[in-house]
Amino acid sequence: MWKTVLRRILIMIPQLIILSILVFFLAKMMPGDPFSGQINPNTDPKQLAALKQAAGLNDPAPVQYARWVGNLFKGDMGTSYIQHVPVTSLIADRAVNTFWLSLLTTIICYAISIPLGVTAGRHQDEWQDQTVQIFNYITFAVPAFVFFILGIWLFGFTLGWFPISGSVSPNASGFWGTLGSQLYHILLPAILSALITTTSIVQYLRTGIVDNKVEDYVRTAHSKGVPDNVVFNKHILRNSLLPIASSFGTVITGLLSGSMVVEMVFSYPGMGKLFLDSIGQRDYTTLTALILIFGTLTLLGNLLSDIIMSIVDPRIRIK
Repeated sequence: MWKTVLRRILIMIPQLIILSILVFFLAKMMPGDPFSGQINPNTDPKQLAALKQAAGLNDPAPVQYARWVGNLFKGDMGTSYIQHVPVTSLIADRAVNTFWLSLLTTIICYAISIPLGVTAGRHQDEWQDQTVQIFNYITFAVPAFVFFILGIWLFGFTLGWFPISGSVSPNASGFWGTLGSQLYHILLPAILSALITTTSIVQYLRTGIVDNKVEDYVRTAHSKGVPDNVVFNKHILRNSLLPIASSFGTVITGLLSGSMVVEMVFSYPGMGKLFLDSIGQRDYTTLTALILIFGTLTLLGNLLSDIIMSIVDPRIRIK
């Protein structure tokens, strides 16, 4: 298996090269520049030209790309045009926020969706299954941003249970005070994000249980007198969890990618919000670095999913 993993990693190299070319040149094709919108409209055009020249934006695109790739190999992703700090430190700060929000969201999502999927599948066409299906229809039909705004209105403004923006209170002090404030700020977006993302997991698990209940090996186990709970837990449920396990690699790597919608609605300083801000501000260095990181995480997530599936199901061998 490890030879296959090494081969897949080597295949990723040309994929990353193609991705870097597309990312860099598509970013350069965006209208505008990072300076025009940050300076008084009456600023002397000569000053704008001088800023572009100092930033190397007047160099030919291939020269800029070669310089960018060379700096990447040195671990230098450049400096943010807007925030004037190294992109690596900027992304690192946001990645920590995104990681904790995404981790809590993932834990809550699986804690909700797996029991619901098991209940729906085990009690097919009964009132429990119908209740879960209604919940699924609602979470699937309501757009995410509408769901988040309703959650902010109800739990933030009306009930006042949770803060509605930011990642930590300005009044927080000390390690435990800061940690508690951070947890308090991510609870509402994490719970709402988890609720809106349970749909596919619940449906996959329910469908898997319903399909596996009529398989030959289940009927054989019943005919041998194996107790129903043993048949369900050892055979039906275990095989029904395989589709969920197949996507677990992308879930893990997605912990660093963040959710653009929830971070923008809650003004949460994470990777998703940084990405959208970089687009609007034409912050090329931050934008290209983020897209390259997201692309790399996607490739690693697909590989990790294949590895997890080969471990969970010995019948599967990655090729």
